[in-house]
Amino acid sequence: MSETIYGNTPCFLGAVNMVNETNLNGVDAIVYGVPWEGAVTWGDYTGCELGPKVMRISSGRYSGYLPELDHIDVFEHVKLGDVGDVDVVPADVEETMERIVQFTDPLWKSGKFLIGLGGDHGITFPIVKSLTNQGKKVGIIHLDAHYDNLPSHEGDPYARCSPFIRLYEQDGVRNESIIHTGIHGPRNKPESGRNARNAGAVTITINDIRKHHDLQALGRELHEMASKEVDCVYLSICSDVLDYAFNPGGPVDGNGLTSFELLTLVHEICKQGVIGMDFVEVYPQQDPAQFSAHFSSTIILYALAGHVLQQKQ
Repeated sequence: MSETIYGNTPCFLGAVNMVNETNLNGVDAIVYGVPWEGAVTWGDYTGCELGPKVMRISSGRYSGYLPELDHIDVFEHVKLGDVGDVDVVPADVEETMERIVQFTDPLWKSGKFLIGLGGDHGITFPIVKSLTNQGKKVGIIHLDAHYDNLPSHEGDPYARCSPFIRLYEQDGVRNESIIHTGIHGPRNKPESGRNARNAGAVTITINDIRKHHDLQALGRELHEMASKEVDCVYLSICSDVLDYAFNPGGPVDGNGLTSFELLTLVHEICKQGVIGMDFVEVYPQQDPAQFSAHFSSTIILYALAGHVLQQKQ
């Protein structure tokens, strides 16, 4: 039985509880939560700040064994630590963004593989900003239905629709190595495509993925693009890159990836070398069966399995 982080909330995937630890040397990968919901862009409160808690609770059903990936048992190779959640301030967006930067700073300094559980997509900006503060030049593979690169939402420059325009502005991010992948659907706006082009970012639409016919090769190509002229590659995944059939609690975005397609891309990208990742915008209140929260365990296990293979190279 996993030790609890708080209340009835276990450590993610049976990880070691490291909430009160300052020495992170005893683990290979670190998971943390960012229970944050900022400005809401699709009409009402969504409850995505509950994501870290529900993903942890759901993870209690799973081992690290993946028979479909050459019978790898991830936890024979990776010791996972859970350092708990960023202490967000719901009434103060800027303070929360700074707290995310400060929370992740020692995690990046540890050199471990980092896994952030969101929270809305606005958290990706301060996480990557913290990484650039380490002197790293960063490329980003961004798996999402939407660009998330609008200037603001209702005056909030850190809204879930805005992290990538903030990242375009960061000296430590190479815009040409930001790969917006899986983009599709009319909830994008014309200015989103223009903003990406003007920044020099790359767009890979859902149709580009479907035309490729070789997902493993595509994963390698995405990583090659993201790794040009940078020190490291970061992976950011929004749940709505999935078709709503596989993400029933999320926005009703059809024509998305299947679970197989997403897992294959994540595994192949991480096999090439990724410094860390996040999985954001799980909506427990909209998803009575918690499909997305449960699926997060599989996504992260596929990422870790890829990380294991990369480390063996």
